[in-house]
Amino acid sequence: PGRRGRAVIASLRGRLLEVLADGAVIEVGGVGYRVFLTPKAVAGLPRDGEVLVHTVTYVREDVLALYGFATTDERRAFEQLLTATGVGPKLALAVLAVHSPDALRRAVSAGDADALTLVPGIGRKGAARLLLELKGRLGDGEPDLPVETDGRPAYAEVREALGALGYGPAEIKTALAALPPDAGAHSTEELLRLALRGLGTSR
Repeated sequence: PGRRGRAVIASLRGRLLEVLADGAVIEVGGVGYRVFLTPKAVAGLPRDGEVLVHTVTYVREDVLALYGFATTDERRAFEQLLTATGVGPKLALAVLAVHSPDALRRAVSAGDADALTLVPGIGRKGAARLLLELKGRLGDGEPDLPVETDGRPAYAEVREALGALGYGPAEIKTALAALPPDAGAHSTEELLRLALRGLGTSR
């Protein structure tokens, strides 16, 4: 089984040396690193100036490879895909070449096997198994949120209240992301007031 040393090389910032069919070579401090990327990520790399990619170092007995992503959300989704049975880095990258992390989360949340079969190399059986394994692992696209001392998510009641007030998932996500980092120290009413104030300025 593959092991991932996330802390080994978590990101690369440097100059684009060469574009490859399946990624790029990025020069950092005189060393050229070969990074596997999705076609969209390759297309998004600036041809002049500084390049930044978030990376996962994939280590196996006979392999040491770098997989790169435009965002930390993509990197996180890649790592979560790798935890599924039978999913190696190439298949995980293929999934992210077809689906953004948000689209992938929606497909998993809705149990949409058809969406996963759009990925080359995933059939109906594989899609059904992936849905089962990823359910609950991928999250729903919300940022990492603090937890109150009693273990209850500080934002759960605020999220429900905003939903009841008619706000959509995207608005709720934005409102929660804008709340203070010490949210666990605030009451639900106070957090709701702050969230509504933020939404009021954006509506």
